[in-house]
Amino acid sequence: MNKNQKIILYSGIGVFVALIALVIVLIVNNSSQQNAANEALAKADSLALANDRLLLTNEFNQLNADFSQYEDQQIYLKNDSLVQQYNAARMKVEGLLKELNAEKRSNASNRARIKQLEGEIATLKGIVRHYLEEIKRLGEENEGLRQEIQQVNEKNQQLAATAATAQRDNEQLTQTVAQAKRLNITGLSFSAYNKKGKVEKNVTKAKSLGASFVISPNATAAPGHKTVYMRIVAPDGNTLTGGGTFTYDGQTLTASGAREITYDNSELPVSIYYQTNATLTPGEYLVEIFCEGNRLASHRFPLRK
Repeated sequence: MNKNQKIILYSGIGVFVALIALVIVLIVNNSSQQNAANEALAKADSLALANDRLLLTNEFNQLNADFSQYEDQQIYLKNDSLVQQYNAARMKVEGLLKELNAEKRSNASNRARIKQLEGEIATLKGIVRHYLEEIKRLGEENEGLRQEIQQVNEKNQQLAATAATAQRDNEQLTQTVAQAKRLNITGLSFSAYNKKGKVEKNVTKAKSLGASFVISPNATAAPGHKTVYMRIVAPDGNTLTGGGTFTYDGQTLTASGAREITYDNSELPVSIYYQTNATLTPGEYLVEIFCEGNRLASHRFPLRK
């Protein structure tokens, strides 16, 4: 081999070695760039997954807040399947979130969890929307019922007021009719009498006391036999007895004297007497006249010694 051939051979070998070295350098550089690109893509994918997970978690928390806002109204839906559906869907979402947070496998598995979580949250959204619509509907129904009950109560109050007014009117009418039917007397007088039946000015010498009056005509009063009672209260406050008893204003009172009459709706003079064997006391005597449960007159008369 001559000198030129050697130069050509060595030069070729040098070029070949240089080419091999260049290829190696290019391969190493390309591998480094590919690794860097892969790391960047993995990092971006992880960030995207973390962002999706955060958004879904926030969305789940908001749904829970919306649902809990009306939790005190669940009494209206205690037999409704909506609450059961919501609780079941919520448990699924909570389970998926826990699995996603604990996921240590590839991003493909995380993506599958994210996809499943999106579907479960969409289901949860639909349940919450239906739930809130039901709450609103029931609230409107309850408000309408409340207004209806209020109207009924107001009508009942009006009816009660009308009934009370009618009852008062009837009571007044009854009292008016009873007042119109009762007997009326005029000219009530009261005197002491001696044993000869003459008026005695000295009450200590009197043997009897007597009241005289006139029953007025009254066409509305019931005619027939009636008993008129006289009640005398002495100056010492004791009632003089001897005329039996009668009822007035729900009480049984003692009469000092009584008289049977026959009333024919025309004017009728009446006298009632009280007989005594004791000495009467000077002073003011209260005289009351009663008939058919009514007090016809009440007056005080002084009797002197």
